[in-house]
Amino acid sequence: MTYRLGLKSWATGALVLAAVTACANGGSDPTSNPTPTVASSSPSTPSSSPTATDPSDAATTAASATMREYFAVVDALAKDPTTDLKRLGSVATSTQLRAAQTLLRSQRDQGRHQTGGTSVAELIVQTVNLDNSDPKAGKVPTVVIDVCWNVSKVDVLDKSGASIVSPDRPDTGWTRYTVANYHFADNPTKGWRVATGQDLKQSPCSAS
Repeated sequence: MTYRLGLKSWATGALVLAAVTACANGGSDPTSNPTPTVASSSPSTPSSSPTATDPSDAATTAASATMREYFAVVDALAKDPTTDLKRLGSVATSTQLRAAQTLLRSQRDQGRHQTGGTSVAELIVQTVNLDNSDPKAGKVPTVVIDVCWNVSKVDVLDKSGASIVSPDRPDTGWTRYTVANYHFADNPTKGWRVATGQDLKQSPCSAS
């Protein structure tokens, strides 16, 4: 029963919080790395004539690139148990970083590894909030992105090489991620990291 949920979390990097919270400490985030505050505004509508220097457009581009890189890094770490988990710090922070570390360590302890890779079928930016007024309180720039992932080519094998994937596993699903930049003032382009992820209950997207 847990394999279906565990694989979904493993393959997508969504790390369904209901599964991870059960084994994670209940303490709040350190003040030096708080959970970001997400803007409550409606999804942003692209300008009819966006410019390359527009801050929101630049944030969207940078955060989207980080989102795609996040999947690539999680896949790489899941495939090769000898790779250093510190690589997660280049693409994740806060809740998402701790959850990814917890799950990957658990899988490695059980002798499991991934084959194949996750693909991003759709990526939709919902909101862009460039408020950087109080980073220590979590008021940092954030981009909220809905991702439809496709794990049809992903398998997870136990230490004997047998697949633990449930035949009922969905190959596609939606997850809403918050990508935050705690170093926006100094690094507005390369400082973006995936901070949170929550699975969405909505119709699957195309698996293409």
